[in-house]
Amino acid sequence: MVDDKVEMNNDTESFTATNTSDPKNVQELTQYVQGLLQTIQDKFQNMSDQILTRIDEMGNRIDDLEKNIGDLMTQAGVEGAEK
Repeated sequence: MVDDKVEMNNDTESFTATNTSDPKNVQELTQYVQGLLQTIQDKFQNMSDQILTRIDEMGNRIDDLEKNIGDLMTQAGVEGAEK
């Protein structure tokens, strides 16, 4: 079995794959590539989830900001904002 390690560097957006022994046949190479692709897919999914979470948080903050602006306009006696 091939032991592999994938390192992702966020600064350079590159990765290096190292293994303790080179694949000796097609089956080992296939397993190695599948493992590497799975690792990359997992990392991509993790980053995607983080981005979606941040977008949701940003949406909530924008909603709060709009509400606060509306409240300030009401306190200042300004009629409803024109759109």
